[in-house]
Amino acid sequence: MAVEVLLIDDDPDLAIMLRTLLKGQDFQICAEYNGEDGIETCRTAKPDVVILDLLMPGMDGWEVCEKIREFSDVPILILSALGSPGSVARALDAGADDYLIKPVHASLLASRLRTLVRRRLQVREVVAA
Repeated sequence: MAVEVLLIDDDPDLAIMLRTLLKGQDFQICAEYNGEDGIETCRTAKPDVVILDLLMPGMDGWEVCEKIREFSDVPILILSALGSPGSVARALDAGADDYLIKPVHASLLASRLRTLVRRRLQVREVVAA
């Protein structure tokens, strides 16, 4: 079964690139290009994992992360060009589960996505037991 990934990033080219990089690795990518639409899609589509950029016009990624955390425990992976320790700490404090700096190798991104989804499934199994 494919892993449903919600990409929230204002760069449409990134969605094309991720679809190409992750092709054949069992990921289905849905993209939203602003924070408001990303939040709504996360609420309605219930993806397995979210890839979120921090620098977006309007609502930035930190705020999007906080808003998603108000209604969901979906794993959130930040994929950003910002690499300062302060940016990473702020994103993790906002509720992100992982943080990668652009550019990132496809195999590393795929591995992190699978790890986040696997951890979420393990937690749900424990809770259900």
